[in-house]
Amino acid sequence: DKTIMRLGKKPMIAHALEKLEKQAGPLMINANGNVERFEHLEYPVVADVFPGHAGPLAGILTAMRWTRENNANARWVITAAADTPFLPDDLVGRLLAAASHNNKTIALACSGERIHPVVGVWPVDLADDLEAFLQNGGSRKVLDFVENHTLAKVPFKGIMIGDIEIDPFFNVNNPEDLEVAEAVLAELAEISQ
Repeated sequence: DKTIMRLGKKPMIAHALEKLEKQAGPLMINANGNVERFEHLEYPVVADVFPGHAGPLAGILTAMRWTRENNANARWVITAAADTPFLPDDLVGRLLAAASHNNKTIALACSGERIHPVVGVWPVDLADDLEAFLQNGGSRKVLDFVENHTLAKVPFKGIMIGDIEIDPFFNVNNPEDLEVAEAVLAELAEISQ
């Protein structure tokens, strides 16, 4: 489980949670299977509300339903992958600014030429529509759901370390990526001193 692999002195998911808890709340972890692996993080762990392990869209729906149950006045949820340790400090503010003109707008982060479909703000009011999309049994791709709605693409610049630009949505998928993340983390610690 890469989200609990250590990056620096803590699990990778802790890096993403620390970035997000400064920008939004309350936070929860969407995960299926053994929830005990996240107990030390002291956040609620919520399994998909849609059956069948339907992927990221089920996680987004779960976030919408959980948020509505825990904060009836919330208008949006923020989602991010737990294996993206370098999320921008202004992620939530910029995404909300792009979406706030319309409570049906989805705002997704972009870097370079790439959209990051799991990193975004989602109107809670789209929960029923998302559930119907999942029940339809078609595509499970996030962007296939998004194309039926208003989308705001929000570009983010990379993290500069010397003359090397690191994607702020860099995700760790294999041991080589973990080595890169360790090096970036070390450089960022040195820069911040």
